[in-house]
Amino acid sequence: MKKTNFKQSKIYRVLRVVIALAFWTGIWFVAAAHINKELLIPGPLVVVKRLGTLVTEKAFWLKTGVSFLRVFSGFAIGCVMGTVLAVLATVFDPADAVITPFIRILRSTPVTSFIILVMLWLSYTYVPVMIASLLVAPVIFMNLREGLAETDRKLLEVARIFHFGRVKTVKTVYIPSVMPYFVSAAVTSVGLAWKVGIAAEVLCLPSNSIGREIYYSKLYLETPDLFAWTLVVIIFSFCLEKLLGILVKKNKKNLKLPEYEVKKGEK
Repeated sequence: MKKTNFKQSKIYRVLRVVIALAFWTGIWFVAAAHINKELLIPGPLVVVKRLGTLVTEKAFWLKTGVSFLRVFSGFAIGCVMGTVLAVLATVFDPADAVITPFIRILRSTPVTSFIILVMLWLSYTYVPVMIASLLVAPVIFMNLREGLAETDRKLLEVARIFHFGRVKTVKTVYIPSVMPYFVSAAVTSVGLAWKVGIAAEVLCLPSNSIGREIYYSKLYLETPDLFAWTLVVIIFSFCLEKLLGILVKKNKKNLKLPEYEVKKGEK
């Protein structure tokens, strides 16, 4: 039997997570005990207790659910926007001349500036959606452009020789080629979209939102609540990235180009 490297085992990965959590929780305990002022740094037990109280309230699930829907909608819009722009910029040079500078501007502009500008144009309810989409679109765009540029020219030549139509060429060559780039961009941007969406909520204060709770916790100096809601944001961000990663692994076989197509072309 083939021996499994311990560093590649699940036990090793779990141990790494446990050790990291224990270390940083210990630092948190020490800092809270040293300062000894709950207003500045509440202890981990106080925060966990407050979080436990929050999760028993219906309002908590309503607010987290609405925030999640806003951010996920922005993430989906950003994925579609980035994909469409990447295809247009790859296919049409004039479109590339217009779209690429726009994407660079989006990547360079501070998120806070975008939030304030969008607050002037849209209802506060839709600001987190727009901000999340504006963050995700450039990441998707840049990765897909790279994936399209790296598409194997030999496979394209095979598709031409065997008279594949455009639809079949896209399905059997382009999609398998760019999908790993798309997945990488999606996994990277989903957590960022969540955090930026919550930041937008903190500034625009839409009803039924995590950002609103974070803002008022700070305003009324309810530090345990502030820490608890911040912990919720961190947990959701981690879970979203992990969930997307699991979905990708389960469907990994569907991302590969069927081998018979390549072998047929090589003969």
